[in-house]
Amino acid sequence: MPVVELRGTVALLGNFPALAGVDLTVRAGETVLVRGPNGAGKTTLLRLCAGLIRPESGSATVLGHDLVVERRAARRRVALLGHANGLYDDLTVAQNMRFWARAAGLSSGEASQRTASALDRLGVAGRLHDQPVHTLSAGQRRRTSLAALVVRRPELWLLDEPHAGLDQAGRDVVDALVSDAVAAGGTVVVSSHELERVAALSPRVVTVSGGMVVDDTAGGYGRPADG
Repeated sequence: MPVVELRGTVALLGNFPALAGVDLTVRAGETVLVRGPNGAGKTTLLRLCAGLIRPESGSATVLGHDLVVERRAARRRVALLGHANGLYDDLTVAQNMRFWARAAGLSSGEASQRTASALDRLGVAGRLHDQPVHTLSAGQRRRTSLAALVVRRPELWLLDEPHAGLDQAGRDVVDALVSDAVAAGGTVVVSSHELERVAALSPRVVTVSGGMVVDDTAGGYGRPADG
């Protein structure tokens, strides 16, 4: 069963068809780069797959869940890193991690272990542990958001410009996280303008324009991707 299956999917933002009939299949274990100009529908596509937007027409399933009637069930198995970092500004880094660990249904012991490991890997442990999020720099917030994804270990990672706001070391960590997620059996869909960096991680490139998939290539050689 595909992780993502969209057929003629239309999604509206207000009355505007941000997705105008998307056809897309993503299989388990793939890393897919989504590219396209600003306003093409890339972010809407990721938000749809995250269960945050309801399809207006067509069919849309994620991890076997129909996004018309089962968006809540899909959201529990998916994580989206968007332009907003998905953090509570008035909570500390540690409190945010505990919130997302509970959302993932982790026991307290497992949550503590995963949180310590994730924060250390993303470089926001130590003195930042008890800092309110609103006091962090943009890069530290981005690292904290990535740590929250690592704690949750979703089956489907949806990353919207994940390298934004990060220094070179942070960008390298993102690349390693994507590779590790796939190695652990996850699936990753990345929207990015940093094509060379992400293309090194993804053998498949999907181009979105005008709310539709207009090209789907594998290996960067212009060959149509399987499925």
